Amino acid sequence: MFRWYVINTYSGHEKKVKANLEHRLMSMGHAEAVREVVIPTEQVVETKDGQKVQSEKRTLPGYVLVNMNMTPDVLWVVKDTPGVTGFVGGSSRENEPVPLTQMEVDRLLRKDVDTGRRVVKAEFTEGETVKVISGPLSDFSGEIAEINVEQARLKVLVSIFGRETPAELSFDQVKKVS
Repeated sequence: MFRWYVINTYSGHEKKVKANLEHRLMSMGHAEAVREVVIPTEQVVETKDGQKVQSEKRTLPGYVLVNMNMTPDVLWVVKDTPGVTGFVGGSSRENEPVPLTQMEVDRLLRKDVDTGRRVVKAEFTEGETVKVISGPLSDFSGEIAEINVEQARLKVLVSIFGRETPAELSFDQVKKVS
């Protein structure tokens, strides 16, 4: 029966472990025992120099998920793969890993709610001076008073006619002043 298991790897070596595991399973004739090898990731939007840059970030560094039919031979192939330090979880039986529940798998692979969710990473800090690069306040400079990462928005205090005026701007409407 196919179940999901979590493999512990060296952090930063997840892609190598995935490739090594898939290659070993093919070359040793156990490819049919594994349906899928997954490195859990999410899309992250970073703002750098006023430009939105989308990248992929590992949600569980050091771990790889495997959907497989656990047999002693397949267990040995997986454990003996370079970069694999072992399985997560223990069992009453000697050396047999515990499979994940369907709810845990859905949460780890983000299948439950919002599959299109993206995380926005702020490259700004409060008190930092930024220049507005788009919108009606273009070319004005101001100091960041508030950062709302969830909405990817900043409250910037812009000096207009000698008075500081708060302006609500998105991350991509401003850039850092060097």
